Amino acid sequence: MMATDMKQLLNSMESTIKLQNRAKAERRAKEAEREQKEFKEKLMRIAANKLELEAMARKGKGAEAAVQRDQLMGLMMM
Repeated sequence: MMATDMKQLLNSMESTIKLQNRAKAERRAKEAEREQKEFKEKLMRIAANKLELEAMARKGKGAEAAVQRDQLMGLMMM
């Protein structure tokens, strides 16, 4: 009788430990998934900022070229 009770107790403890380990693994997996999602979002923001900066640089270069062209036209008309 006592051995059966002890065996049930050990089985119960083993089940509890397995459930706790599974819960910890699930939390770690969710955390890793969240971190991966945040990392992808940061990469997307960086890419968007890069495109915006490149567009601004092109616009600035275009404006600079237009000024040079206007200056050249002015010199040619003198």
